[in-house]
Amino acid sequence: MKPYKCLIIDDDEIDRLTATSFVKKFPQFNIIGVYENGLDALPVLEKESIDVLFLDIDMPELDGLELRKMAINVPVCIYITSHAEHAVESFQVDTLDFIVKPLKLDRFTATVSRINEYLELKNKAELFEAALGGDVIYIKEGHEQTKIKLHDVFYLEALKDYTKIVTSAKKHCVLTNIGNLLKESHFQSFIRVHRSFAIQKNYIERKLANEVVLTNGIQIPIGRSYKDNLDF
Repeated sequence: MKPYKCLIIDDDEIDRLTATSFVKKFPQFNIIGVYENGLDALPVLEKESIDVLFLDIDMPELDGLELRKMAINVPVCIYITSHAEHAVESFQVDTLDFIVKPLKLDRFTATVSRINEYLELKNKAELFEAALGGDVIYIKEGHEQTKIKLHDVFYLEALKDYTKIVTSAKKHCVLTNIGNLLKESHFQSFIRVHRSFAIQKNYIERKLANEVVLTNGIQIPIGRSYKDNLDF
């Protein structure tokens, strides 16, 4: 696996040094540049194919949100900021994670796990290619095709432009967002219960105030705007 090329951008020197020291603890990252403002990073973003951005938000001249809009082609954006009030806005520009300062190693380690999972899925994912008999889809994983029986799927989980298809045996990933996947006729038995989750009705064991418990014990959160979908 090639190292993930990353940039670290923060106008606070101590925070910048802390983020850099943490990133260096993980060999999968190759730090291409460390900058105190977004303007200095723009030439590098134009020349290099960057995989991960570690960004502050409140920076002079060009803040982290505007910089992300200019570098929306970078697969992963992680915000590390003192301004928790920007969390909702940050996820509108394809943010994978949002960390509130002060940065702690255990919290950063959890973020690295999310980055690894997302980029590994991104590298493997392909669109499903065919369906047979209404209950079978084929996923292209590498050079092989995997047959999945839809009645074995417990739930779907959104991950930016990708969707995890979770069965009792394995997690698969397809290169399409969960909204588009649910429009396909093969997924009509699934109901959206959260911005990031859709489940099969027949696997619901019980419904609680803020989550659904599936027959295998997995707990799926219920989004406020999706509660009506469970009135059946």
